[in-house]
Amino acid sequence: MSTFTNNTVPGNEHAIVGVADKGIGVHGTSNTSTGTGGVSDSGIGVHGVSKAGPGVRGDAENGTGVFGGSKTSTAVGGISDSGIGVHGISQTADGVWGNSESGRGIVGVAKTATGVEGISTSGTGVWGSSATGEGVHGETKSSIVAAVAAFNLNPDGTGAAIYAEKKGNVGHAGFFKGNVHVTGNLTTDGDIVLTNADCAEDFDIADADSVEPGTVMVLGDNESLHRSCHPYDKRVAGVVSGAGEYKPGIVLDKQGTNSNRKPIALLGKVYCKVDAQYASIEVGDLLTTSPSPGHAMKASDHLQAFGAVIGKALRPLKEGQGLIPILIALQ
Repeated sequence: MSTFTNNTVPGNEHAIVGVADKGIGVHGTSNTSTGTGGVSDSGIGVHGVSKAGPGVRGDAENGTGVFGGSKTSTAVGGISDSGIGVHGISQTADGVWGNSESGRGIVGVAKTATGVEGISTSGTGVWGSSATGEGVHGETKSSIVAAVAAFNLNPDGTGAAIYAEKKGNVGHAGFFKGNVHVTGNLTTDGDIVLTNADCAEDFDIADADSVEPGTVMVLGDNESLHRSCHPYDKRVAGVVSGAGEYKPGIVLDKQGTNSNRKPIALLGKVYCKVDAQYASIEVGDLLTTSPSPGHAMKASDHLQAFGAVIGKALRPLKEGQGLIPILIALQ
């Protein structure tokens, strides 16, 4: 059974409606023009419902298979329980084309299969283009799959699964807000720019809960680090990263969520606890461990300082204790 309804009937919201129990709800064929065309100012342009076959099907040799235009609602809507919601085939033009001024041009809804699928033997499978919005947008609420997935199935191919290009020097070809996991090699033809300051490495820390960023640390007998408490200690390992304005730019040997580990700055700039009661500190002074727990001091005795130097002061401290930036240079 099929039904054709013209939108000239008063009170009718649908331009064309086709209902079929076994066959095609609406089938339009044209050699030179539109196979099936539906235009509506406030309702659905073309609506096809089928229990077993295509809801809407349009075949065209050189024109538009199915054309739907709407100013406020869905241009073309296809719903199917087991078959194809909307099926468009064209030899030279668009198989399915949807145009809408304020709504969606084409909507595909599926409960268990693919909502919208694009297949091409030599061209683009799915093409998304927008003047002011997103070209392609993907979302998922799944806990295990990605919102957008890309696979290059050619093991000998040199093409990428995802390719992104940004014109000009403003903005980024790729932007990630959150963690990024890479299982293979990471190769770059340009510089790696890190906005933070030091190169750090995670170590096991004794009494980790009481150790603050900026604390001077020394090696213990069991490979864990302890706060320094002796002057000119040759076991000095570095400074706990993250104090003041400087955060670690890169952290090595990161091991999950172990709360007893902290990043120790081994190279670069870091804020360090210092004590000037033993000698005033000037810019460029070598620093070593001090009797004050977790604090550095000026290395006045260069013979004792050999092997116990933490780095160089980047800011002076005339008296008392403070937190100053230093340049890590273990020696």
